[in-house]
Amino acid sequence: MVTTQVVFGLLGAKLDAGEGESRWEQWRPTVALCQHEDFLIDRFELLYESKYGPMAKVVADDLRHVSPETRVCLHEMSFCDPWDLEEVYGKLHSFFNSYAFRSDEERYLVNITTGSHVQQICLFLLAESRHVPAELLQASPPRRSKRGIGTYRTIDLDLSRYDQLAERFALEQRQGVSYLKSGIETRNSRFNELIERIERVAIHSRAPMLITGPTGAGKSQLARRVYELKKQRRQLSGPFVEVNCATLRGDQAMSALFGHVKGAYTGATAARDGLLRAADGGMLFLDEIGELGADEQAMLLRAIEEKHFLPVGADTEAMSDFQLIVGTNRDLHQDVDAGVFREDLLARINLWTFRLPGLAERREDIEPNLDYELSQYAAKTGTVVRMNKEARERFLRFAESDMATWRANFRDLNAAVTRMATLAAGGRISIALVDEEILRLREQWTSATDTESVQAVLSGLVEPTQWDRFDLAGLAEVVRVCRASKTLSDAGRELFAVSRTSKAKPNDADRLRKYLARFGMEWDDL
Repeated sequence: MVTTQVVFGLLGAKLDAGEGESRWEQWRPTVALCQHEDFLIDRFELLYESKYGPMAKVVADDLRHVSPETRVCLHEMSFCDPWDLEEVYGKLHSFFNSYAFRSDEERYLVNITTGSHVQQICLFLLAESRHVPAELLQASPPRRSKRGIGTYRTIDLDLSRYDQLAERFALEQRQGVSYLKSGIETRNSRFNELIERIERVAIHSRAPMLITGPTGAGKSQLARRVYELKKQRRQLSGPFVEVNCATLRGDQAMSALFGHVKGAYTGATAARDGLLRAADGGMLFLDEIGELGADEQAMLLRAIEEKHFLPVGADTEAMSDFQLIVGTNRDLHQDVDAGVFREDLLARINLWTFRLPGLAERREDIEPNLDYELSQYAAKTGTVVRMNKEARERFLRFAESDMATWRANFRDLNAAVTRMATLAAGGRISIALVDEEILRLREQWTSATDTESVQAVLSGLVEPTQWDRFDLAGLAEVVRVCRASKTLSDAGRELFAVSRTSKAKPNDADRLRKYLARFGMEWDDL
């Protein structure tokens, strides 16, 4: 059973100061705490800096005078700088770590009214982390122009009781994650975990961030979202500057990135700041960083590490403090091994590396992204376009199947939605438009498939030398569809989706069976 009340407090160099009889006319928080009749302090553990020894003795005597039942224990401490967080926390931590707490018998309170702000913060942190099993105690002076002992209040730091506070923090994180996903309710668990990790890093780190992944996976959009999220949190004040390093070639690359002075080279008729200086205070996104030349890589490394660089033709260094995000679809480790990318630069930008998966790797997210693309089309054109139920189901059945390779990832999806929405009569995308778009995508991806890929698909099924390349390309598509379908009829419906509509009694399975027979193949072979 708790029978003893103990208060820890730091002597206030200014608030607790006072000499002579006049000291009783002013509010001194440490002494005032012991003057409250309804607040009995059995023991006061008073910490003081060495140079304030005489003041500590006066305050201790005054405490005994106003509250004879309070035992005052003085603890001398030495702070080289009471505003140095590391020093103050370390010394207070050592004091409390060696203190013999008896929580089953004593109630502890930590007075955070006195001491430097850093000392008060450290006391709060030690109590919140339970290094000190105590509640916080805050004293307040009497109202202006009034004399008296003021008031006091205790603050319980059991955060488990603060459900609303915890929910607010959780809500802010959910909002941040949703913002990075453009509000799209994605369903792929691994992708969602990835975005949650990026959100935490974006908020709590200023280190460079490396985003990898295939072309069209959304690296540029994610970088801009990270910038906007950090700007909302007032972590950045400057602009978002984006550059595709693949477009920087020759002498112009150094000038574009780092700027130049007038007359630096033939044609330099005026000075140029460069993209790094333009990003000062903001964010620089270097997409396809693997395309940078060796000289640009060396300059960039110094700019990242020292915030300084030398513009082309200049004698004086320029400075820029920016947050850096870089993107690439290349394996930079392989580029390092090949000697085309600096190992020290990769080490500097590789602290936080995130790989964005391609659209084909997260097919369950195609449906919410379809809705997002339709909403984006409406926002850009002012025309709301919808898909009827049958058209939507047919498009998703194709889009989520292995038949859809999504070679350009979200660029392919965006282009498909734009085409269908533009051609939609009366703002409704029909089954006919969906079938037309599916055929277009198939032809687009098939034409991008080289002869070796076709042969790989047909390996072991037919003898390529017996057939024209035209026949083999068509057969390869048929084989892909068959392998992705559960039955012969399902495959036939996909393959003959357009022509079957003109037949009264389409027999898709029979048509497909006869087609395969031309090549000496059967359904079971696939």
